[in-house]
Amino acid sequence: MKAYKLASGSAQATAHVEEVAFFAAVRSGIEKVDGNVGGVRSGSTDFAIQQLINSAVASTEVVDILEACGFDRPDISVLSDAFLIELQNTQHKNLAVEALKKLLNGEISARTRTNVVRKEEFSSRLEQAIGRYHNRSVDALQILQELIQIAKDLRTEPEDGLTSAERAFYDALAQNNSAVEIMSNEELRIIAAELVQTVRSNAGTDWWKRDNVRAKMRVAVKKILQRHGYPPDLASEAVKTVLKQAEALAQEVR
Repeated sequence: MKAYKLASGSAQATAHVEEVAFFAAVRSGIEKVDGNVGGVRSGSTDFAIQQLINSAVASTEVVDILEACGFDRPDISVLSDAFLIELQNTQHKNLAVEALKKLLNGEISARTRTNVVRKEEFSSRLEQAIGRYHNRSVDALQILQELIQIAKDLRTEPEDGLTSAERAFYDALAQNNSAVEIMSNEELRIIAAELVQTVRSNAGTDWWKRDNVRAKMRVAVKKILQRHGYPPDLASEAVKTVLKQAEALAQEVR
């Protein structure tokens, strides 16, 4: 198993992934029979976690560690309600915590790749939750419940009529609570829509790598905020966040 983990990125190792998965499952089954039902031996933990994640993402028929851990292969999307419930109910809760952490990291990156504020928000929530778990402030069951809630929140999309790009800029503007208190939601929505149009009309190929274009974009953003009365004491940080958001959007659509 150690040799496979070291070589897992190579084409030769990939050709044997099904065979290795089978033997991993057999090994875990033997460990159960030997009386290790309550946990997974530390030497095989990393490989077991990877196999669990692979089983959640892939739809192959390979017998794998997921079944050996005592719950069925999920037959719908990753982080579905059914899969999350099975993770919560498994006997191997420490293993489930680590697997769900890895899955959540991937889901956060995928679902928030064009929204830097949401990415920072969910990444911070995950990091803090795992920190409490490692500090033994909460047990495995409690942290699983918290991670499951993060997964559910991540899947929830606001129903506000904004496009994903507009929502991303809205979140960037609304990150300052005082700005939200001073300005109405409608005003922030209008600014967000205007920012999307400005960024798309001024952004060329890899514009964020060119200082002169970045400076031009910064000036354009400042003018929009000033024209709409965005709080001047908050404008500087808002411009930085909006530019980060603009880069994320540009890299996604290039």
